[in-house]
Amino acid sequence: MSETIFSKIIRREAPAKIVHEDELTMAFHDINPKAPIHILIVPKKPIPTLADVSEEDLPLISHIHKVAQTLAKAYECEGWRLVVNVGEKGGQEVFHLHYHFLGWPKE
Repeated sequence: MSETIFSKIIRREAPAKIVHEDELTMAFHDINPKAPIHILIVPKKPIPTLADVSEEDLPLISHIHKVAQTLAKAYECEGWRLVVNVGEKGGQEVFHLHYHFLGWPKE
């Protein structure tokens, strides 16, 4: 897999507003938000797309979903979405697997 901006953020070589980090993932605010809360959840393991996820990666994918639940609680979201774009035609711009957490907080 080629170098991406997300790899640089994970290594802290590029700036990001990080809101969560653990041994498997990092989550940070999207620079071009599409919702009141727009956070990218990125696995530290470099996987180009969701189509490249292997059987051995399934616990990591499950963990990403738990991170999304944690973010929803932390930001007191009344509603939220988890979106993954796959491939150029699917709208993916950075080829390092990432989930868009789009949240709407309670008013």
